[in-house]
Amino acid sequence: MMRSVINQLLGLRLSGNSSVLVTQVRDKGHLSRPRLRNPQWFLRKEITKYNDLMTAENKQFVNEVGTNNFGVPVVIKDCLVKTAGPTANEAVWTPNLRRCGVIARKIGQYPLWLKNGERIRTTLLQIVDNHVIKYIPPEEYLPAQVPTVANLHKRGCILVGSETTNPALLTKEYAGIFRNSGVLPKKNLARFIVSPEAQLAPGTPLNVNHFRVGDFVDVRGKTVDHGFQGVVKRHGFKGMPASHGVTKTHRRAGNIGGGGEKGRVWPGTKMPGHMGNRWRIIKGLRVWRINTKYNVMWVQGSSVAGPTGGLVYIYDTILPTRKNKEAPPFPTFYGEPQQDGDDVWYEQVHNFKSESITYENE
Repeated sequence: MMRSVINQLLGLRLSGNSSVLVTQVRDKGHLSRPRLRNPQWFLRKEITKYNDLMTAENKQFVNEVGTNNFGVPVVIKDCLVKTAGPTANEAVWTPNLRRCGVIARKIGQYPLWLKNGERIRTTLLQIVDNHVIKYIPPEEYLPAQVPTVANLHKRGCILVGSETTNPALLTKEYAGIFRNSGVLPKKNLARFIVSPEAQLAPGTPLNVNHFRVGDFVDVRGKTVDHGFQGVVKRHGFKGMPASHGVTKTHRRAGNIGGGGEKGRVWPGTKMPGHMGNRWRIIKGLRVWRINTKYNVMWVQGSSVAGPTGGLVYIYDTILPTRKNKEAPPFPTFYGEPQQDGDDVWYEQVHNFKSESITYENE
């Protein structure tokens, strides 16, 4: 389109009918820059704080009412609000169906031991106060940024929110998203592409029992934002010696090989630049252990993107060899867990609560 506009302007200039100046516009390159701002179509979440000229007693009263009504996010399973139950027309699960995901927070790392003595590293993810806000059917789902999902025209979208907050701190437009959901406004929102058979009613709670131990999940998170960094930290360059005639080039990149007939910088050359603040997906992580009381799950590895306390999105893996062979809770888990206790361990993991050494009387 840009090329056709330039050709038309050049035609006008050559014809002499108009004195139009053409300015050459170069592309920004194929590398995507990290966007630190929300897009223009994203609703503003927090309102501007005005001085309401309230007395200290009135401010204290308002804060107490807000704390009593909303308080901290719900993490205990006994306090989860029962807003929706299973629908009458439930579909039968098949391997090609796509379920909804959940929003979690990365709360740390912890080692586990298998029954054969092997030590594994795991990451703890806490699913805090998740509820379904809205379901958009396939014929009405028109995303502003089209995701790379197969058969997108046949799939719907579920809007999930986490961590209840005080509506007095939110804008009217943002709070209007939750008007017909039956739940209080949430701090965080996420969209998940699902099959129409896996749709959930607004207000349905989502907890850690949405997944089972032994299943494989994909975790999507944003990496730590390190800002502008050099090649030593960004790409792991060795650098130059500290002495022996080296002057002011200890941590520089050196020659990039752009001379000769090329005479340019090749795309993809490792150079200084912005590091982090990129979305990354770690696929095929096994769920080793879950805690139904605090909605915490232990997933494989320590390479989950994001800092401690950062948000991540968890959903069923898309890897063909690690997809579910048996039917998971479909479309989600309803009711109370059947296991004894709050911890559910994978069969290969050693349970710390079980006896590993026994003593017999002589």
